[in-house]
Amino acid sequence: MKYAWIAAQRRNLDLAGTCAALDVSVSGYRAWRRGGKADRKRLTDAQLLALIRSIHVQYKGAYGSPRMVDELRDRGFPAGKERVERLMRENCIRARHKRRFKATTDSKHTLPVAANLLDRNFTAEAPNKVWTADLTYIWTNEGWLYLAVALDLFNREVVGWSIKPRMTADIVTDALTMAWFRRKPAPGLLHHSDRGSQYASHAFQGKLKEYGMICSMSRKGNCWDNAPTESFFNSLKNERVHGTRYETRAEAMTDLFDYIEPFYNRKRRHSTLGYKSPEQFLRDWILGKHEGKLVA
Repeated sequence: MKYAWIAAQRRNLDLAGTCAALDVSVSGYRAWRRGGKADRKRLTDAQLLALIRSIHVQYKGAYGSPRMVDELRDRGFPAGKERVERLMRENCIRARHKRRFKATTDSKHTLPVAANLLDRNFTAEAPNKVWTADLTYIWTNEGWLYLAVALDLFNREVVGWSIKPRMTADIVTDALTMAWFRRKPAPGLLHHSDRGSQYASHAFQGKLKEYGMICSMSRKGNCWDNAPTESFFNSLKNERVHGTRYETRAEAMTDLFDYIEPFYNRKRRHSTLGYKSPEQFLRDWILGKHEGKLVA
């Protein structure tokens, strides 16, 4: 069987190239490795629609047709782009609509600010080289709740976060501390944020120095200088928060955690990562480095 031969030669051959040469899909091979059936019978429209509806409900309306196609294929089901688009369009299945939200930055302060060292270079050659950070707000019936995150630009993973009822400096220092304890990066990491008072505070700047990080800040009033983090918040709001009514702050905190960790970091397909999840992208990179050493 083709899949068994690929598995036997996996360490010596490029997976994508080998699958292409044997006229099989990478997703089919991975499904076979997981114990599934790689060569499934073509589903009828009704069967495929039922599966699309199930995924749509499971991920709470987060996926449009490109991510839906990749999800179906990774589960071992043949799924053509045009066919999935048609079924979703005809049955009014779509990702949540985008909505704008106001900024939370308070840059009217006298604290020192750093230069924009990142300069919109949103790529990183390895993990723990560049982190971006920002904070946003969520309304509950008990009042506002604020979320601060730290994002690794390499795989867009949320490596640290903090949720609090007040937008003070400790919310961003707590998010940074969580990220540092989870990743333990070497000194020299570039940390980019806006120039808000929380990030310019003595407490936060002291943490950066303690961890050996280099500070970079966006230009005044320019959200595009921190686009990846803004994009994460946009996804969070569109896919989970908008349309949800939180009775309590505790309820919102539980839902935010559920979005960040089990879903966004581990499952959500990211267009910048070739529609892989942040966790899968990092795992594939580590595996590729390990296999490269074995070949060398």
